[in-house]
Amino acid sequence: MHSNSETIAVTSASGKSASGRLALFLVITLFFMWGVANNLNDVLVAHFKKAFTLSDLQAGLVQSAFYFGYFLVAVPAGLFMRRFGYKGAIVFGLLLYGAGALLFWPAAASANYNNFLLALFVIAAGLAFLETSANPLVTLLGPAESATARLNLAQAFNPLGSITGILIGQFFIFSGNETAPENLAAMPPAQHHAYVLSEVAAVQWPYLVIGLVVIGWAILIAMTRFTLYTRPGETSAAAPTRVPLHLLRDARFMGAVAAQFFYVGAQVSVWSYLIRYVQATMPGSTARYAANFLTASLVCFMLGRFAGAALMKYIRPAQLLKAFALTNVVLTLVAVLLPGLIGVYALVACSFFMSVMYPTIFALGVEGRDDSQRKFGASVLVMAIIGGAVLTAAMGAASDMAGIAHAMLVPAACFVLILLFAARHGRQVGRV
Repeated sequence: MHSNSETIAVTSASGKSASGRLALFLVITLFFMWGVANNLNDVLVAHFKKAFTLSDLQAGLVQSAFYFGYFLVAVPAGLFMRRFGYKGAIVFGLLLYGAGALLFWPAAASANYNNFLLALFVIAAGLAFLETSANPLVTLLGPAESATARLNLAQAFNPLGSITGILIGQFFIFSGNETAPENLAAMPPAQHHAYVLSEVAAVQWPYLVIGLVVIGWAILIAMTRFTLYTRPGETSAAAPTRVPLHLLRDARFMGAVAAQFFYVGAQVSVWSYLIRYVQATMPGSTARYAANFLTASLVCFMLGRFAGAALMKYIRPAQLLKAFALTNVVLTLVAVLLPGLIGVYALVACSFFMSVMYPTIFALGVEGRDDSQRKFGASVLVMAIIGGAVLTAAMGAASDMAGIAHAMLVPAACFVLILLFAARHGRQVGRV
């Protein structure tokens, strides 16, 4: 059931209207916004590791807190969306996102790492609402046969936000102060505390601006008329009261959930530790210099999204997913076996081939479902983002034990499992 505060116009998939185009624009903007938040985390991993003198495992808790928020909130977000509709979930998610960003100011003032983790959890809770609602909504904004390509196209704007997030971190958060850990340990307590305060204060203004912009956008969406497109023969009537739990017994759907778990784990692991990999395998590299490779990765990721959307006109999505997963198995193994500049280039290239994975797995998971199943399925697929928490922590532990190069075996194994998913389901899934 949709709330009375949400204005919805219902049309066929082939219908066109100004409000429909505006709805698509607003949804695409959300992909940009959560890209900023997601990839600022990659900067925070390196920044907090230095500021608080953390191990790789401890620094990786940035991603664990973030993606644990996704995991816990995804199902409540799906239920909220069933009751209040896509627009209600989007507005509430933006308000949570903005509130979490504003919490960075007191967290920096306290110089307490745990307070930052709490703020990141709140941001992730908001993003869970956004992703749960935006991804299935995009699949409804046009013909069913082009749903996967359309979702890939919409997600192509996500890397623009990701690149923006990295640039914010590179130029407004990284201080350029590369104090060695042994020098930090030798500092008197008062001097060390002042150092920590100065480093973490760098996050206050960027996150304050982000928080205010996001809350302002929530107000804009709340005041905007949405157009909800439905398939021929479907209805936008009140959602059924029963949750379609039978989806959890559907092998194809649960295979997509598992594949999404491993994909997000692989993506977050590679990006979170890319700066660390550069600094460890190319001695003398500063964090600010290493961030250039992360920016290059995101450019490759964005190009891959556009290329993937174009290729899906000629290649079945599952087949393209299989080819890209196999390529990334090879590239991550190169990073393991040839640490240094070659390994860095391999990891940068890896992002191009990661580009289609999330939206393709998502679309294959919800393909052919009715509206109730799409909403519930979307929340479960977003829960799979917990892979970013579990596998990034596992990679941090592996790095502490065996070195960052060997830790790249973690995403390599993830890509193998995605390859198996694509190979199995490629025979069952037609062009979508």
